[in-house]
Amino acid sequence: MPSVLIVGATRGLGQELANQYARREYSVYGTSRSDTKPKDAHHDIRWLHGVDVGEESAGEAIAKGLKGHKIDVLILAAGYFGKESFDEPDYAAELKMYKISAIGPVFITHALVKAGTLKQGSKVIIISSEAGSIGLRHESEGGGNFGHHASKAASNMVGKLLSFDLKDRDIAVGMAHPGFMRTEMTKGVGFDEFWDSGGAVTPDIAAKSLIEWIDEFGIEQTGEFWAPRGPGDIGTAEATLGDPKKLPTPLQLPW
Repeated sequence: MPSVLIVGATRGLGQELANQYARREYSVYGTSRSDTKPKDAHHDIRWLHGVDVGEESAGEAIAKGLKGHKIDVLILAAGYFGKESFDEPDYAAELKMYKISAIGPVFITHALVKAGTLKQGSKVIIISSEAGSIGLRHESEGGGNFGHHASKAASNMVGKLLSFDLKDRDIAVGMAHPGFMRTEMTKGVGFDEFWDSGGAVTPDIAAKSLIEWIDEFGIEQTGEFWAPRGPGDIGTAEATLGDPKKLPTPLQLPW
């Protein structure tokens, strides 16, 4: 039975990934910051409680909780979005975003590789965002949200560097923009007003596309940044990449 670890599995995309993998009869492990599991979590998910990705101890805590088990797929899905503007930047929020998106993945992946939990032929998937692509930024969107964009760009760099470190171990590392989603996270920063116009999808739809892409992802694509759902929900695609109708799905994204 193949196994998957979802880091950040209690809500949104992470929760849906865990549920869908469980229904596919994977051995599923999920992390949670709290001591409780979500009400509608699949009954076969095994939980690692008290894991805060923004803390240095997260990697060792996960490795200890998985002692004796091997993982085929690691998905780093934890996230945080603190809305900012040039007039009102938020230092604490930026630190939190960098810790979760760019620092945590390094220490978690390191701990699991050193513990022997990530085996030869396994996959590490970092849930990034098209927001982390410098090439997709366009003046029509304006500035602001510095921590969100920059921490995702840093996340992409982390994934690229990990791909070099882990290639000789036959561990593939990929970064994925799962799509613009109708979640409490996007609603919390006021992006729900763009859900309809921006083609936002529910987490179950995004998770299905992501899982299908992960199935096909391998060492040949290690270190690459992809949008499994294509250009449809990338608002700057036409301005930066050309006619979206002529772009493929899945779509490899620029840095």
